[in-house]
Parts: sequence; structure tokens; C-alpha cells
Amino acid sequence: MANQLRTFASLYSTTLLTVLAGGLLTTYLGLRLSVIHVPQLWIGGMMSAYYVGLVAGSKIGHRLIAQVGHIRAFVASAGIVAACALGHALVDQLAVWLLLRLIVGMGMMCQYMVLESWLNEQAESSQRGTVFASYMIVSYFGLILGQGAISLYPELGLEPLLLIAICFALCIVPISLTRRIHPAPLVPAPLKIAHYWQKAPQALTTIAIGSMIVGSFYGLAPAYASNLGLPPEKVATYMTATILAGLLAQWPMGKLSDIMSRSRLIRINCVLLGILALGIALTPYHPTVSLVMTFLFGILGFTFYPLATALANSRVEQSERVGLSATILLTFGMGASIGPLIASTLMQWFGNSMLYGFMSACTVILFLRLRYVHSQQKAETNVTQDYMMATGDLVSSPLAAALDPRVDVESVQEHMTPTPQEDQEDLGADTNEDAENDNEHQLTFEFQFDPEPAFIPEVENQVTAHNLDAVKTS
Repeated sequence: MANQLRTFASLYSTTLLTVLAGGLLTTYLGLRLSVIHVPQLWIGGMMSAYYVGLVAGSKIGHRLIAQVGHIRAFVASAGIVAACALGHALVDQLAVWLLLRLIVGMGMMCQYMVLESWLNEQAESSQRGTVFASYMIVSYFGLILGQGAISLYPELGLEPLLLIAICFALCIVPISLTRRIHPAPLVPAPLKIAHYWQKAPQALTTIAIGSMIVGSFYGLAPAYASNLGLPPEKVATYMTATILAGLLAQWPMGKLSDIMSRSRLIRINCVLLGILALGIALTPYHPTVSLVMTFLFGILGFTFYPLATALANSRVEQSERVGLSATILLTFGMGASIGPLIASTLMQWFGNSMLYGFMSACTVILFLRLRYVHSQQKAETNVTQDYMMATGDLVSSPLAAALDPRVDVESVQEHMTPTPQEDQEDLGADTNEDAENDNEHQLTFEFQFDPEPAFIPEVENQVTAHNLDAVKTS
């Protein structure tokens, strides 16, 4: 137990530094581009590129880990991300910044995959709930620290970029010094998008539109606050208040979702958020009032994802939750990529307040869609214990749900173990790129990690049974 706790401490330390640096970089870029009067479309494009990178990184990351192992993959990704962060100080061309943002997304997704697969490997069944909750709390805390760190450098010079690079460099230390073995190899898992959309249309619609709201906030709220005339330290307070509200709302919202119908709770949340976002868009800025309103926004906006996840899990069987989690993360990443582009375009055309005007419009569309789908379905049967705490941002990999204590170990292993026929089909697909998939709605995301670490074969039999998940951004 002592060894496991030490391992968790090192992984949590690495997670804290990684998320802190990522959150600080996001806020810095939003403020920096706003200060130099870059068109809002470019700011939205930067955030969209990050989420596109996260989604693409879910495919690239597993190949890198399979080739070089977990620690080497993490170290390489952290080095690339740190170099990209410093690259913003060397080059001031927006097209290059856009490319750097894409690479940062891919690199950070690989880092998340390493961390979560490692946590999943070391966590015993009796610990998985605590491990998962602790991981999400550490991620939240890292986001809050990242927002607060920007207030230390109100001039927005090179210092924040140096701090970001330092954090990405230091995050290598705890994970590279751990004495635990690599996680066991993972195997492919199918992703049937159309199947899950048919089984949980309300939940996935909520995730798709809710991710557009969350992605727009993370990408454009710093620029929005800066355009109001707020100094960087006030912008950091504005962002911190919103994220902190999202953290504090997770537990009470989860309890509430176990008491009443989740689809009804999502619709109520939708109406309240729409009114609130419209109020923020129309109300002149006031220091206290705006801070209270953005706090309330965090409570409502950052609970869409966990509420929808809980609702989706209540619609599927236990054995389907691995593929469902993959579909959820992919849906979130696509929505979070599109949202900032639309919101930034509207801000550029109609003014700064259109950020929250766009969010309010999203809630209207979501409410109407939910009402229509609900009218086509039977009355919902409440199922408890399905609420999953979430950060409100894509700060996790396709393996995040593997830590979820609701997922059964044996059913996941059975679901993710390919049959010989599937292996033959995968081989044929690799040798013939023109071969068509038998099912046009099925996507396959392969997670194939380092088999049997050669440097410590004597500990092979000490690996415990583990959960796996596959998919996503962000």
C-alpha cells in the first residue's frame, strides 16, 4: 500500500504540473492576442486547434507509447510541448502559432494517456473510486493555479512562457523517478458512434452543444474580459472564480442527479444557463456583479458534461460503457473545436458581448432538441450512481473512464479483446488502404502498448487486473 501511495503521489504531482502549464498557456495566449488586437477569429482558431490536437493525439499517442514505452513517450511529449510553448516567444506569425497550438494538443493528449493508464494499472478495485476522484480534483486544482499564475506577470512578457516551459520540464521528474512498472498492454476497442447516438441521443446532444459552450469559454473568455478593460490579474480572478464554481458544483449536482430525472435536470440547467448567459451579454460590466454571474455560470456550464455522462451511462449496458466513453470524448472534442470558431466569428462581427450571446443561443438550440427527443422517448427511469465528476475541459485521455469505479474489470477486458477474425481484418486493412469497412458507422481506435517490459521481466506476474477505455478534445 505504501508503494502504491507513493506512486499515486508522483503521478498526481505530474498531473498537477501538466494541467497547470496547459491552463496557463491557454489563458496567456488569449490575453496576449487580445492585447495586440488580433482579430477574434484567430483567437477562436487557436483554441479550436488545441482541441483538434487533443482528438488527433488519441490516435497518435498510442502508437508512440507502443513504440517507445510510457516513460519515454511522456518525456518526449513534454519536451515537444515545452518547445512549442517557447516557440511563441521566437516567432510572432499567427499561422505558426496555430500550428504550435495543434502540436501542443497532440502532445498533451499523449501525456494524459500515459498518466491515466498508469493510474488505472496501479489502482486496485477497492481504490478506483478514490483514485478517480483524486485525479479529477488534482486536475481542477491545476487549472485554478494556471489561471492564478497569470496575475504574477501582468505585463504579459516572456515570463509566463518561461514558467510554462519550467512546469513542463518539471512534470517529467516525478514520473521518471517512479519505481513501478509500466501499465500492461492495451488492445483495440471498437467505436460505434451511430449505435450510441441511437441509444442516448439526449446525452450526446448535450455533450456536443455543451462542449461548444465550454470550449468557447476557455478559449475566448480571457479575451472577452481583457476587452472589457480588465488587467491580467483581474482576468485571472474572473477565470478562477468560474473554474472554482465548476469544481464546487460537482458533488451537489451529482447528488441532485440521483434524486430527480437527469433529462429534466439538464433541461432546467439549460434554461437557467441561457437566461444567465443572456444577462451577462446584456449587462454592463460591474466588478462584483460580473464576478457573481460568472461564478453562477461555472456552476451551470461545467455540469453539463457530467450530467450528460451520467444520463448516457444509464441508457447502456455495463459491457457497452467502454465504447460509450470513447464516443463521449470524441463528441466533446469535436464540439469544443467548433464552438470557439463560431463564437469568435460572431464576436468579430457583432462585438465582444456575442461570446455569451452565442452561449445563450446554444442553450436555446439544446433545449428545443432535448424537448423534441424527450417527446419521442418513454418516461425515463432513474438510475443512481452514474454521475461522473468532470473538469469541464478536455484534460483527460480516452483512458479516463477506465478509472471509473462503475466499470467492471472483466467486462472491459472481454469487450476490448479482439477476436482472431478482427485481428485478420485489422491486418487486411493495414495492407490494403482501399478496403472498405463492413460497417460504415464503426470506427476503430487502437490502443496497443509496450508488451512485457524487457528490463524487469521478473515482475511480470505482479501486474494486477486493469480496466481499459478508448476513444476524444478539448
